[in-house]
Amino acid sequence: MTVPSRPAPRVAGERRFDRFDLRANALFFVLLAIILCVMAFLVRTAADIVESRPLWAGVLVVVALATVPLGRSRWRRFSAARYARRAAEVLEEAAEQASESLGAAEAEERAVRHGEEATAVLAPPLAPEAAYDCDHDYAALDADGFEEAIAQLCSRDACQAVEVVGGACDLGADVLAVTADGRRVVIQCKRYGEGNRVGSQDLQRFGGTCFTVHEADVAALVTTSDFTAPALEYAQQCGIVCVNGEELEAWRDGTGPSPWERVGVEA
Repeated sequence: MTVPSRPAPRVAGERRFDRFDLRANALFFVLLAIILCVMAFLVRTAADIVESRPLWAGVLVVVALATVPLGRSRWRRFSAARYARRAAEVLEEAAEQASESLGAAEAEERAVRHGEEATAVLAPPLAPEAAYDCDHDYAALDADGFEEAIAQLCSRDACQAVEVVGGACDLGADVLAVTADGRRVVIQCKRYGEGNRVGSQDLQRFGGTCFTVHEADVAALVTTSDFTAPALEYAQQCGIVCVNGEELEAWRDGTGPSPWERVGVEA
């Protein structure tokens, strides 16, 4: 007589073991997703903090490094859900600290801006004679000082983008400016003595670059002395404004026109 075999009973612990594996795997992937989200948020928060408060970037790094050994030592004693809550609490605390730091930085910036605006309101604008000290003795200046003095005259007379560009490779341009009506002014400065007049060769060198290279709408040569007759003739042919010592003093004192006001007026 054959005795039918009965299946071996399942051990109770075996079923619990299968369920435990499934639950552990699910919690593992949930925890992994949370960690990835936390890392992305931390990276973004750290980037914002580094721009405004580098000190808090170091605080976040210390918190992150302290979290790693804490998680390793208590991995077996804490469940995955509790560990996730722990990480969320740490992240929330770091985010609050970062938010407070950013808020303090913004408040400080607003205070500084408000202080600057208040200073601008309280401080009256400088008068033209105080803003530009143009009362120079041009004969006592060196070449660089003379160029700076001409640039100050241009600024005083409402020119914009005034720039001193004189030097070894200036190609004839010492001062550049833009008039109030938008014309580009190119000025060459010649600080000569009374007995040394500007000749036609000086005008020819300047005339070869002022319009073609510097694209001047108004080209002027300003000197402390005077011009020779051939130089004046060449300047008239090319449309270059010549300003001698007397005309320069009149421009300085406000009794004579500026170089760009003389365009089309000179005979």
